[in-house]
Amino acid sequence: MELNMHRQQMDKAIQFLMSELKALQVGRASAGLVENITVEASYGPMKVPQVAHVTIMDAQTIKIEPRDKNELKHVEKAIYDSNTWLTPQNEWSYVIVKIPWLTQERRAEIAKQVKGMGEEVKGRIRMARQDAMKDNKAIFDAKWIGEDESKRNEKDIDALVKSMNEKIDELIKNKSDEVMAI
Repeated sequence: MELNMHRQQMDKAIQFLMSELKALQVGRASAGLVENITVEASYGPMKVPQVAHVTIMDAQTIKIEPRDKNELKHVEKAIYDSNTWLTPQNEWSYVIVKIPWLTQERRAEIAKQVKGMGEEVKGRIRMARQDAMKDNKAIFDAKWIGEDESKRNEKDIDALVKSMNEKIDELIKNKSDEVMAI
């Protein structure tokens, strides 16, 4: 049985988690905070890095300079409307985003959110596991493989799921530690 399709589903789920974790505001400036924000530009919806040059000025400041100055208001509105807790400041030719310091209460909220994100992705991994097990059973029932190979496939699937879950746990722990660090 070919596990590549199911492995790709699991890898995509982990890549999604990594992207989402990078976009969380943890009290420091990072390009990841704005890279997933969609700007309704004059020429269609685009992500901030496609419309503007993003620079980290210092630990608390992001500078976003649109390539086309006519898009400045669209960039500002997109950041303001996003659910990132960021407030853009229009400086006429670029936007400045000051990253607020996090309170301990807000850190705890973010850590809880991180844990929830991890559980959501683990759910996707479980669904991919179920699909892989169904596929294995189908090819066994069709007599394309024997019982020994079917059992080996099941062990391979479970080993893959275990390694993916360990990776998720590591990502969640690292991000939670980062969020809770003062």
